[in-house]
Amino acid sequence: MIPPLRPRAKDSAELSRLSSSGTRNLLPSQDEREVALHYVIGVLCLLACLAALFAVESDRAASGWARDIHSEVTIQVRPTGLETGSIAAAKAAEVLAGVKGVAEARAIEPEKAKELIKPWLGDVILDDLPIPNLVEVKLDPKAPARPRAMMEALTNADIDASLDDHSVWLKDIEKSALIIRFLAYGAFIIIGSATAAVVGFATRAGLAARANVVEVLSLCGATDIFIAERFQYRFARMAFESGLLGAAAAAIVMTVIKITVSSQSLVMVLPFSWYDLLILIPCPLLVAFIAAATARLVTLRLLGHR
Repeated sequence: MIPPLRPRAKDSAELSRLSSSGTRNLLPSQDEREVALHYVIGVLCLLACLAALFAVESDRAASGWARDIHSEVTIQVRPTGLETGSIAAAKAAEVLAGVKGVAEARAIEPEKAKELIKPWLGDVILDDLPIPNLVEVKLDPKAPARPRAMMEALTNADIDASLDDHSVWLKDIEKSALIIRFLAYGAFIIIGSATAAVVGFATRAGLAARANVVEVLSLCGATDIFIAERFQYRFARMAFESGLLGAAAAAIVMTVIKITVSSQSLVMVLPFSWYDLLILIPCPLLVAFIAAATARLVTLRLLGHR
């Protein structure tokens, strides 16, 4: 609460000086006490920008994995009679290649199948483990073949096989993508509320530090809206500058990661694109809007309780 003060000659002279130099100079353009506030808002904006970039890239990666899973199925073939597993897999690939909606079907060589299993089981176990006979089927993205149609074709060719459409993996990926989106939205809400709280505290401090000027302005006929606009402009400009620095820092961080990191696994998890940096443009404007709205509301509420 701002205590009521009586106007003094010194306050009147200060008011005249402020009025002659422009209404926006009610608050000084530079205040050493707000350096920490600049830093805090910049860090919050940096975290918000990084959260946005990671959310976009993670969602793109999940969508890409889901698209790949939708476009491929795996057939496990069990040899019958005197034929070998390789011959049975090749026969199944030939049958599946003729099914409408199948873009490509090829038998996976036993050595390649071993390479796929090796990271989980190791070389020692693989020596005594029977390797499944697999057929990799790529579906037409525009009109993919139905699993039932593929199984009917294999059954008609007297091939004992089972189909895996990776539906279990697809559900896990979709669930993970949903969790990523939820965490990203939660991060934005938390960071936005933290920014509003910091600006609200700074506005209270600014009003308390300049209570005499605010009181003189009120006694001279200045409305609460007029006074609130001065604080609104002040903190909006400060938040925009800090947000600009935070967005630039986020762009630098992602650029360094893009240029220096060459790990294929990281690229699969975070498929960063240079166009993603465009989503950083609204960040300074958004944080400036939050700061302006918060400063205006807090100022009007405090002035109304004097």
